[in-house]
Amino acid sequence: MADDEVMPREFTVSDLRTEIEKRRTFAIISHPDAGKTTLTEKFLLYGGAINLAGSVKGKATARHAVSDWMDIEKQRGISVTSSVLQFPYKGFCINILDTPGHQDFSEDTYRTLMAADSAVMVIDASKGVEAQTRKLFKVCVMRHIPIFTFINKMDRDARDTFDLLDDIETELGIATCPINWPIGSGKNFKGVYDRRGRHVVTYSGTEKGTKEGTETIYEIDDPKLTSFIGQDAQEKLEEEIELLDGASAAFDQEKVSKGELSPVFFGSALTNFGVEIFLNYFLEMTMPPLAREADCGTIDPVKEPFSAFVFKIQANMNKMHRDRIAFMRICSGKFEADKEVYHVQGKRTLRLSQPQQMMASSRHVVSEAYAGDIIGVFDPGIFSIGDTVCMPGHKFAYEGIPTFAPEHFARVRPMDTMKRKQFVKGMTQIAQEGAIQIFEEPNGSLEETIVGVVGMLQFDVLKYRLENEYNVEIRMEDLPYEYIRWIENPEEVPPEKITGTSDMKRIVDLKGRPLLLFVNSWSVGMVEERNPKLRLAEFAR
Repeated sequence: MADDEVMPREFTVSDLRTEIEKRRTFAIISHPDAGKTTLTEKFLLYGGAINLAGSVKGKATARHAVSDWMDIEKQRGISVTSSVLQFPYKGFCINILDTPGHQDFSEDTYRTLMAADSAVMVIDASKGVEAQTRKLFKVCVMRHIPIFTFINKMDRDARDTFDLLDDIETELGIATCPINWPIGSGKNFKGVYDRRGRHVVTYSGTEKGTKEGTETIYEIDDPKLTSFIGQDAQEKLEEEIELLDGASAAFDQEKVSKGELSPVFFGSALTNFGVEIFLNYFLEMTMPPLAREADCGTIDPVKEPFSAFVFKIQANMNKMHRDRIAFMRICSGKFEADKEVYHVQGKRTLRLSQPQQMMASSRHVVSEAYAGDIIGVFDPGIFSIGDTVCMPGHKFAYEGIPTFAPEHFARVRPMDTMKRKQFVKGMTQIAQEGAIQIFEEPNGSLEETIVGVVGMLQFDVLKYRLENEYNVEIRMEDLPYEYIRWIENPEEVPPEKITGTSDMKRIVDLKGRPLLLFVNSWSVGMVEERNPKLRLAEFAR
């Protein structure tokens, strides 16, 4: 080594702590069309990850959203799979999990929320809380994660601001604390009032939201503000501020961290109004990655060596390479690409192949990552959702992710029997991703398969993907079943010995576990009465 060369400094525990404390990993949830994907893009715009944000609908700039990568998403303008995006911003390293807003993909969203440390709930200002928001909110509550609310689309005519807050509190049962307050809505949306700074922020030059634009800050008693927003709007704002200061819940960081109080922000993701203010406050109010529960107790993100769990599997992200990616949330320590890890469920030691981080469909290979980060690794078919990977000397498993019970069933078979091999491969891969569940008759073959889904749109996605990714056309026949039960004690009560009802069907899942399907809900109780020793479960464990 030459005299002037410096030895690289060794990576210490305090370096590890610094890296982990920079991480913020959150999921964005909303009802379809509340503007979730647009908000995600604007975060990337402010983070410098993209230069020009493409309007999702493509009217202003004729570009598809950066985070919608599957062709079917681009065609329909809805997010069908969760995307994972990472970008740096003001010294933080932000990981965004963009979840499907469509109700049929709530299962994917549920798994994604398992990987997040906090959630941002996007609400349409003209509609308030909608059905899908309620469903996803319940999942956040179950996880006790902080929930931040961004009331979007203030550039369109909105409902009364106080009504919107009341809607969130009564519908979702969470207290709210507005951090900023809108001035007008629709064409009269002038900007937002920052309650802590006690000033007004107005925007201009965002060029339909494709540029960051410039913001102007006015003190509340500045005469220029009155001339900009008008005397009536100024008086209304002052009245509303007085009302807010007297009536709304005070900000309490401890309650926010426990998910008991939601800080509320107003803005328009499309025009960039209020997005950066929201991002800055959000980073101040959220926590770095927290400890997680495993079968051996609590796993500290800094003190414990590398560990992660698989929350999503996605095949064919890249048409050029028939690949399959397992997405892992790193829960502790530092991931190093050249080190061997232990796959707990597979009971074997391996190297994680081609570790990468995503910007939707573009990716870069990483040699290291830290607790809080999401990495995608090449999966040759060994991982399942909920699996744990850790260091060979520290074996433990994180708690699993439950499977939702399907509500719609169909019999599926390939049109061309010569394509049986591709059909079985496609069906198996899509099922391993968790998008569909596959069942078969106890002595049947995979050539004629029963598919179960949580929402009907998943059938369209299945058909589309089999045709486009596996070149297999299918025939689908709807089945009348709506209720499914796993048999918990098949050794004690063999499925073939069960005294059933006329609308009952015996099937097995991919793991060979026996189940029963029913057309009517009352048949479930009747079968339990007729077979006293039988134990049925709604979820597969």
